[in-house]
Amino acid sequence: MISYKLITRTVITLLGSTAATLNAQTIAITGGKVYPVSGPVIENGTVIITNGKISAVGANVPIPAGAQRIDATGKIVTPGFVNSSTQLGVQEIAQVNDTRDMTARGKDNIAAAFTVWEGLNPNSVMMAPARKEGVTSFVVVPTGGLIAGQAALVDVVPGTTTDMLVRAPVAMVAEVGDPQSAGLNSRGELIVKLREVLEDTRYFQSHRDAFDRAQTRPFAASRLDLQALIPVIEGRLPLLVTVDREADIDAAMRLARDYNVKLMIGSGAEAWMMADKLAAAHIPVLTGAENNIPAGFAALGQRQENAGLLRKAGVEVALIGNAGGGDEEAFNVRNLRQEAGNAVSYGMTWDDALRAVTLAPAEFFGAGDRVGSLQPGREGNVVVWSGDPFEFTTRAEHVFVRGREYHEKTRQDLLIERYRNLPGTHNTPPPQ
Repeated sequence: MISYKLITRTVITLLGSTAATLNAQTIAITGGKVYPVSGPVIENGTVIITNGKISAVGANVPIPAGAQRIDATGKIVTPGFVNSSTQLGVQEIAQVNDTRDMTARGKDNIAAAFTVWEGLNPNSVMMAPARKEGVTSFVVVPTGGLIAGQAALVDVVPGTTTDMLVRAPVAMVAEVGDPQSAGLNSRGELIVKLREVLEDTRYFQSHRDAFDRAQTRPFAASRLDLQALIPVIEGRLPLLVTVDREADIDAAMRLARDYNVKLMIGSGAEAWMMADKLAAAHIPVLTGAENNIPAGFAALGQRQENAGLLRKAGVEVALIGNAGGGDEEAFNVRNLRQEAGNAVSYGMTWDDALRAVTLAPAEFFGAGDRVGSLQPGREGNVVVWSGDPFEFTTRAEHVFVRGREYHEKTRQDLLIERYRNLPGTHNTPPPQ
């Protein structure tokens, strides 16, 4: 008689052994030009990944016995890229509301308590294309209203949202450049409203007992939203303000100074006009290099040299998608390296561009000890490129995320295969 319990125990044991073998796998990437980002370039370098983390990086690193070797001779090795402003996983089809989970209504367009990653879809078909192009981590950012909610940093790995999370929350997100989206009439009113919310947060923090006894005045935000904003006014959680116009950036800087807020600027079309002031205040900017025309009256000073000019002035910059079509935040997260290539074409140094898609965003969001560089102890997020990663013809030949290599076909690959060999095309002779 068959012992199903014995079979079950045997299968579980084998699966456990297989998982342990995979987790314990050691990978040695040898002979490549290694860019750790946190240190100088290493010619003929070696990167060792053990148990999903980088264990050694250098020019004369001994190869552990039994390691899987990858010959990177003549190739470039970098950390996996970090796209620091996306709606990847919370938006699938722009015109289908059921697939859009990046916006919360909130009270009077204030949704500070909204944790956007709770709606993340780990099975999004757009994860694989991003990873295939070397994007191994991304920040998922809420959008809409005055205070849109909280952002999170995740790795592009299979599993649940919990499996993907690197750090959450990493920022509170506000949108200052569009009064209408916040249900207001003017920019001045928008700033007044934001100041009111921060004042209420201060009062709520010091009078919580009175609030619980219903002995306080009405507040501009709900209890949960005020509670979520406390780390912002304490300087523990950055406030990422999406804004383009020079005057609006200046207003955001004054507000940050008045309330001791740790400010980051997102989009920042006219940030180059404020470069010296942003550098002096140590305020980082998340911007791109593909949008060469104004997206609206708030971005009349838009120019592709923006990122390069900011960096030249001493501003820390992270590159994000800003092509202007609205697809860069979800559908074209994969195109981050094209943003970097354009930034280099328009004045940013190559090394600064690499830092702007790796370690800079990781540090902005408090995860520089996890991702963004090739150092012992960091996650095994490593990419081996066929050439310069910012050149269009270059390909990511090996992509590792947490030490696992990914070769899966994307939806785009499947479409190519489907239509390449249709009867009657130049690749397939017509039927006789």
